[in-house]
Amino acid sequence: MSFSLFIKGRIKGCKYAFNGAVALIKQEPSIKVQVFLALIVTIMGFLFQITSTQWMFQIFAIGLVLTAEGLNSAIEAVADFIHPDYHVKIGHIKDIAAGSVFFAAVIASIIGLIIYVPYFVLLLEPLFV
Repeated sequence: MSFSLFIKGRIKGCKYAFNGAVALIKQEPSIKVQVFLALIVTIMGFLFQITSTQWMFQIFAIGLVLTAEGLNSAIEAVADFIHPDYHVKIGHIKDIAAGSVFFAAVIASIIGLIIYVPYFVLLLEPLFV
């Protein structure tokens, strides 16, 4: 395989991935919520001028949640395609996939609290002195 074919294949793959990300944002309500929350904490990061290390953890947390949500949506779509009617095992598979999103959201929330509680304490401190 030539180098140019390799590059063209990677570019085509990126196009498919981008289209998938756009489809997720347009079609999945849970992703819309997570993207909205990601925008809010990103704005907060600029307002509070968080450190580079805090940015890295915040971006990691956002990516973790969005990835988990995307995989959960894909697993649910495959499960619904394979077995459109209710089935106990399909329900169990969907619950496990949703559980992974729960873990990611809890971890992201803890990271957010570690980053932002000190900034809010400093911001509100004059009110309680």
